[in-house]
Amino acid sequence: MPGVDFSRYHTYRWVESEGQHHPDPTVDAQLKQSIDSQLAAKGLTKADGTADLNVNYQTAVSRTETWEIYEDWTQTALMYQRVPQPKKIIIDAGTLVIDMYDTASKDLVWTGRATKILDPDTSKEDRQKNLDKAARKLLADFPPN
Repeated sequence: MPGVDFSRYHTYRWVESEGQHHPDPTVDAQLKQSIDSQLAAKGLTKADGTADLNVNYQTAVSRTETWEIYEDWTQTALMYQRVPQPKKIIIDAGTLVIDMYDTASKDLVWTGRATKILDPDTSKEDRQKNLDKAARKLLADFPPN
């Protein structure tokens, strides 16, 4: 939000919008840990009660299906030959949006978005590394100058 003096914000707290829920408690905790780490590096302190900023996040996953052609070696009566084979590929892209609201005015003062291709077989440790990287990139320009 242009014209906002971010030097007056020192504390933040996590809030959820009405009707919003985060279905996976493990991923919720990992996301918040990644964002908390970045906000602490920016000089903000997490508060349990009253705070200068209310922070909320939302996630979405979109699924895209596409066909990829690869060549398979197949033996025919007299020789081997390459035969084009179609293969359906499913790509999941996750989007993370962080919103920060001035607690007193209830105005949205900052929002950021990051998108990444997701691998459902990622380990908990690798997921944390990916979330840390996404949070670092997403909050790189926070607070704006």
